[in-house]
Amino acid sequence: MSKRKSQKQIRREKVRAEKARKKFMGYGALGLVLVALVGFVLTQPPKAPPLDDARLASNPSIGLDTAKVTITEFADFGCHACQSWHDSGIKEAIFEKYGDDVQFVWKDFPVITARSPKAAEAGQCAFDQGMFWEYHDLLYANAPAIDVDDLKQYAAELGLDTARFDACLDSGQNQEKAAQSETEARRLGLPGTPAFLVNGTKLIGPPSFETLVAAIDAALAGE
Repeated sequence: MSKRKSQKQIRREKVRAEKARKKFMGYGALGLVLVALVGFVLTQPPKAPPLDDARLASNPSIGLDTAKVTITEFADFGCHACQSWHDSGIKEAIFEKYGDDVQFVWKDFPVITARSPKAAEAGQCAFDQGMFWEYHDLLYANAPAIDVDDLKQYAAELGLDTARFDACLDSGQNQEKAAQSETEARRLGLPGTPAFLVNGTKLIGPPSFETLVAAIDAALAGE
């Protein structure tokens, strides 16, 4: 005949069972933390290497580096006035009139919307693939849609290497470049976007064709 367990034995077994349960739960919680940590690390965007001096010094441009006159536009892809100036066709008319005597340079001044800095980075990512101006035109054609998903879709529409583009944008690879141009614009005291320089001389407001012609002629006369 089996002996009945004493109350003391029963209590000891309950204590052991409770300890085993807590230990198991502890391991389970630790496992969940480790899984969450690994998931967090794997979903973080890749860290981009810092830009070298040559990349920081390069800007999207149209025309020859030897041009007598350089027109620099500081602009924002989230800026309606910038889009309107682009749509006016003044830039194209200037090249038709002056040809190789002028060079047009773009610099980012992303201050109009909260999405502008990322759009500026996207433009620079397209520049890295030699497609800045095509990307620039497509962004303005689809304004004001410049969310990250939109920015990636435009890259796909242009046939860019989307894996490379997405990695560039997600990693913030060109954040330093966009910030550099913004810092320059603020140092120059530019009041807003778009802002223009003609051989370093500031123009007030988005220039008309006539205003820009007068500034270019003055620069050519003073060379």
